[in-house]
Parts: sequence; structure tokens; C-alpha cells
Amino acid sequence: MNFPNLGGQNQWYPFMDRPLPEQVDGVLQNPAVVPLHNVDPLPPSARYVVVGAGIHGMSTAYHLAMALEKSGKGKGSDVVLIDKQGPGAGATGLACGCVRNLYMTGPLHSILRASVEVWESDPVNFGFQQVGYVSIGEENQTQDYIALNQSQIDSGYPSDLYMGDDAHRFLTSLWPDFKTDKCDVVLHEHRSGYAGTHMVMWGLDQKCQQWGVQRVYGVEVTGYELSSGSGGGVGGGSVTAVETSAGTISCEQVVVGAGAWTPRHWEWLGGPNTLDIVYPDGHVAVDHAMWTYWRLLEGEVWMPPGVDYRTADGKDAPVLHVELMNTPVYGDDGEMIQDHVYTYTRYAAERVGAPGLQGGTIPIPIGDSAQVEPYGHLSDLYQADDWFPEYYCKTLGMLFKRFENLEPYFKQRRNGGIGAFTPDNVPIFDHVADNAFVIADSNHGFKMIGVGKLTADMLVGGTKPWELEPFTFGRFAAGTTFGDRNSNCPWV
Repeated sequence: MNFPNLGGQNQWYPFMDRPLPEQVDGVLQNPAVVPLHNVDPLPPSARYVVVGAGIHGMSTAYHLAMALEKSGKGKGSDVVLIDKQGPGAGATGLACGCVRNLYMTGPLHSILRASVEVWESDPVNFGFQQVGYVSIGEENQTQDYIALNQSQIDSGYPSDLYMGDDAHRFLTSLWPDFKTDKCDVVLHEHRSGYAGTHMVMWGLDQKCQQWGVQRVYGVEVTGYELSSGSGGGVGGGSVTAVETSAGTISCEQVVVGAGAWTPRHWEWLGGPNTLDIVYPDGHVAVDHAMWTYWRLLEGEVWMPPGVDYRTADGKDAPVLHVELMNTPVYGDDGEMIQDHVYTYTRYAAERVGAPGLQGGTIPIPIGDSAQVEPYGHLSDLYQADDWFPEYYCKTLGMLFKRFENLEPYFKQRRNGGIGAFTPDNVPIFDHVADNAFVIADSNHGFKMIGVGKLTADMLVGGTKPWELEPFTFGRFAAGTTFGDRNSNCPWV
């Protein structure tokens, strides 16, 4: 189908006024998702240097500046935020934007409770649509859903659980045309939803400016100067200065929120490339790779004429997540595309450029090394597989009568991205050097905007918030490695 492109936008960024990619040393670069105004030069020194202007870096910088000002312990300009392009140039600017608490790893429920509190603090400037989140599983996941529902309740993030006939009645009360075959258990999170990825970058950049953060965009971090330290971090040592393409900046504290580039910074800061992992059942994985890269499978569809994604009472529908591990998906030719249903989708007019949906399926492992640049849509290496458009549309057609025959409306454009996952696919929030805190989100990052606030609270208050405690690097040696998830996907 041909749709008008009134803005003359290119196939990578058909939304807002994001500029075309530029080349640096022959490599395409993702531009920032917001226009850059009042950018600061690199100062010679700073109390705090935050690396990366994605969701974690910007949230940390904003909350740190605000906490310093409000506590009287400093001022916003004590914080320097550095990014080689600008806000949202990496994974944050391309994320699907779902905000949910669907985790079988219990300690993550408190991280998401803290994060949704941040989303709720300014939903307009963060583009947060609190429409809820509905996740569906087969009978084999019932016990997992019961456990995570209780864990959410215990963490102050209550959700509703429906099973059997109650699950079917709940789904058809939301969407009368929903097909409930194999949908045996449903979790409904009321406080969850989605956010516009560009809108939250606008909002966080504005808040950084308002609180006086020195925003140094267009400067690339190239390494760290380390001295011997107390050994309080994973790699030991202490950062004395951050090396950049614009010179060196001395500092007292560093926070790294680098997304897919995290392994590079981890190594510069003295973190290991391999490790022995002790699991709760006692078995040990010897010399395991510290990082594994996965490539993402996501895309968008236009809404067919006369079709919407609203509930029976005319409201914007919740984000939908469906994992039917024993239900195959077949193409028009009768051949099986995949032996399972795994799909997530949400309304995404701000992303599609018209009424439409955005979503995806399980990412695909690449290995312990990957070519990170060019990132995302610009990389020919990590585009979605040829089977993905039909699979995504077929899964929606299997679930909704309204979305049958959706394939002609799939938005054919470049979709790609990769993430750096930890050994157990759960984030690491820990000091690598004595004074360098790394937010290694294992590609869970966008929804976890609250990690930046918790990190700022730690740096200003001097005490690590209890929500962050379970996510130290030391869990791999201590036998508290996470690994009890019953899912095909590393995001659960």
C-alpha cells in the first residue's frame, strides 16, 4: 500500500523532525531524537559525570541535579551529561516503549514500582499513557502467573489475576472479538502502559536543562583514567578522569548508562569479560561470557480502514502481551512460521505517523560479540527476518477478529536493533570501579526510568536503595543468580 509522506521523511525516521543520519569515519550515526539547543562545552572537571543520554543516563542526570539542589548538597551544574550524539540516539529512541511489570524475577517488581512512580510524576512531559498491561499465558504458565501476581502485590504494585473461564470472560469484556483459545491465565496491571520514546527524551532533556545539568552532546567517551582504589567495585580501582573526543574531564563520580555499548565501558573500567556462574541449584557455568548480544524483532502496522484498537467501552486499549508456548503459527501457505505465539503490541500513532500498532516478538541471540555501530535501523546486519511481518500479523489475527488479514498493512521499512544481555538476562546495577556505577539494563531499560532516580538517591544520600541491592555483580559468585523463568524470552 502507498501512503502519503507529506513531511518528506526518510525510511529510517518517518516521524517528527529527526534529521537524516550522518557519517563519521564512514559509519552512519543515529542522530538525537530531539533538536539540540544550548549544548554545553566539555568542562575540565566535574563532581559527577553521567555517560549516555538514553533513558538511564538522562533520568540519572535529572534526578541527581534535582536531589543536589533540594538537599543543599550541591547544584545542578555539578552534573555533566555526555553523549556522542544526543538524547535517544541509541536504543531508547527506537524502543517499543512498553511500561510493564511482567517479570518472573520477583525483585524486579520493586524496580518497576519505583519506575512507574517516576512515569506518573509527569505523564504529560514523559508521554506516558497509563492504559494498563494485559499479559496472557497457557495453562503451563499458571503457577508462574500466580507467583508473579503475588510478588507484584507484595511490592506495592497490585495486579488482577484471572484463570480459566474467568480469563476468557475478562478478555471478551475488554475486546468482544478476542479469541480466547489457549488463553488460560491473564494478568492485568493497572498502573502500566506505554510511553512515546521521543516525548520522554524531550521531557528529560528539558528537565536536565531546568535543573542546570551541563549537557555535553556531540562528544564521545573514549576511555577512563584509573588509579588504584579500595577494591570496592567489580574491577577495583577508581576513575580519576573520563577521556573523550573533546579532551579529558576529571571527576569524583561516574555513572554509565550506555545500553548496547555497555560492554565496551565495562571493559574500560576493569570489569571481566568472562566469569564462573553459580546457580541456586548448585551447578556452575565455567568461563561464561559476560555479555551476550541479541537482535530485536519489532515492527509497525497501519490500522486498516474502519478498525481501531479500543476496548468495548471506547477507551484506549491496554498494551497486550501473549505467550502461548505450545501454539504454533502458520502462514498463508500452510507452513509453520514458528512453533509458538509470542507477541506484544500497543497503540502507536506517534510512532507510525498515523493510527497504527507497534510490537514485536522474541529477540534472537547473536553471540558474545557484535558490531554495535551503526546501530538499529541503520545496520544492514540486524534487520528483522523476512518471516517476521507475516508472523506478527498472523499472531494478531489469531487473537482478534478485527486484525485478520492484517499483512497488507504492515509498514515496510527498516527495523532493527540489538541489546547486550547479562549472563542471566537480568540487569546489573553495581559499581565496577570504586566510583563508577554501571546501569547494565540487559535491554530491559526503557521502562526502568526509576533506576536513574534510585541511583541519584544513592549518590546524594550515601546509601544504596534496597531496590537495587539484588542486582549486584556478586550474585553470580554467591549462587543467587537469577534463572528460574519459564519462558521462551530473555525479557521475562
